[in-house]
Amino acid sequence: MSLRASRVPSGASVGAGPRAAWRGVLAVALVLLGVGVARAQDDDKVVRVFVFAGQSNMVGADSRAADIAKFPPFAGLDEPQERVRFSYCIGREEKRESKGWEELQPVEGMVGPELCFARDVARQVKAPIAIIKIAAGGTHLAGDWNPDEPRGFKLYPLALQWVRDALSELDKRKVRYRLEGFMWHQGENDMFEDGAMEKYAANLERFIACWRRDLGVPQLRFYVGELCTKTIWGMDLRPSMYKISVAQHAVADADPLVDYVPTSHVGVEIGGDGGLHYHYGTLGQLEHGANYATAYLRSIGKEPAHERPLKTWPYAPKSKVTLYVLAGHRNMEGERAFVQDLEKGKQSALRRDNADVAYRYSLGGGYRVSNGWEPLGPTGLYDTFGPELSFGAKLAGKKVANVAIAKWTHSGTQIVDWTPQGSEAVTRNVYPQFIEFVRAATADLRERGHEVELGGILYHLGENDMSFGPFRQQAVAWLESFVTQSRKDLGLPELDWYVSQQRPTDEKSVNGIDVTGELAKLAARDPHLIHLKLFDLPGQEEQLVLTTAGIVALGEALGDAVLKRR
Repeated sequence: MSLRASRVPSGASVGAGPRAAWRGVLAVALVLLGVGVARAQDDDKVVRVFVFAGQSNMVGADSRAADIAKFPPFAGLDEPQERVRFSYCIGREEKRESKGWEELQPVEGMVGPELCFARDVARQVKAPIAIIKIAAGGTHLAGDWNPDEPRGFKLYPLALQWVRDALSELDKRKVRYRLEGFMWHQGENDMFEDGAMEKYAANLERFIACWRRDLGVPQLRFYVGELCTKTIWGMDLRPSMYKISVAQHAVADADPLVDYVPTSHVGVEIGGDGGLHYHYGTLGQLEHGANYATAYLRSIGKEPAHERPLKTWPYAPKSKVTLYVLAGHRNMEGERAFVQDLEKGKQSALRRDNADVAYRYSLGGGYRVSNGWEPLGPTGLYDTFGPELSFGAKLAGKKVANVAIAKWTHSGTQIVDWTPQGSEAVTRNVYPQFIEFVRAATADLRERGHEVELGGILYHLGENDMSFGPFRQQAVAWLESFVTQSRKDLGLPELDWYVSQQRPTDEKSVNGIDVTGELAKLAARDPHLIHLKLFDLPGQEEQLVLTTAGIVALGEALGDAVLKRR
């Protein structure tokens, strides 16, 4: 359903003199303004309906509503959202189904992306929101979701009828609505279906076309969520996952009404002896939904701004500035360190911007990028922060002046992605982006008239690599190639590298690979590689990830290492 605009009266100034003509123009302008306001107010009453569909990482597998309390930015999302209508059919053999339209809330304790999506959109849009969700784990596009020849659980016809019935109920209630978007997260199971991986792009294109046709909405916008490379499948099925991502990108590139939504950097459930998992889990699902909200709000021009200008340049003209570059994966990004946890004690000072330190960053592989230089402060995704805050505070506490900090992270990567040779998943090769980022930061400081010293690269060793044998086996060799090539490309053969290492995964299948010993040997033969064994970091409640206390301690340890080296 679409709204029709009121017709603007014409001819108000025809044949009039100059002053009369001006009054006529003004009158028309006021009418136009009034019509625009009326349309906006009227549109705010139209329910915006979103469809969420896919497999297990759309369902909310391995999530627990009771765990939402662990993640302060998402507090309250375990409670019903009374203003949001919700219709759902979730599961395969045994389905969980709503009874008509209900209030949006977790379904049987499971957390789906729709919870955070609705909250974030409602903060920026006055119009009421409705969610229709149809999802089932272990299903594939080639069969279950095939609109032409559905097989298996035959989800396409089921989903289509479910959507039609939900909309029909709105019609019966005389509720004005508009189908606003279709959120799709699926693809893992097509990696295991013969021929499905190669046909994924064609199948997805057909899937989208059929939904638009069958719902009678030819301009329906689709949001295709990236498969999460932070899971175990991001390593042991790397080539296959890459092929699916290429197919999804191809469809998004060819269709201006399809958005590819990055999600590989979001949190992932910690499970199993090695800590690796297949599903987003609670935190990842909440962030997954936030990504869809950001993509939708961007498409309608209402994405919240993140402006943090550095109002006064902190360094004297022509002075020397020492630049430190932080780099890494999950913990360098700060996956589970939340600014809300810094409210008490001395750590609360880390929440305040420090305008004496110029800071620039690229997080999540470019998902959030600073606007040039900003004051050092909390800038992480989803109200998170990394060790840069306590690192900067440590140097400031020792009166180290003229320090700038740059940080490049992608928590959905493994060490091989940072090597100059990369892997078969070529779009995940971040080395060129990282080197260009360092060069750009250095060049910008020089253009401002400063002598620049690159004080060192501070890299936290890849966490996921420690839990997967083939990657743990090659971790140090990959690191060495990264370090060696970076020095060549930056023209700094004696560039200091500070490599911090948390306690490696303790699990039978990987314990025979002595990554710590190999890293110590590398440091012994490289006088400019400083190996920091940080095996007693606090706040590591689960394998792989550090929480707030551990991230603060990591930054302080990096600061101590730099101070010792100066």
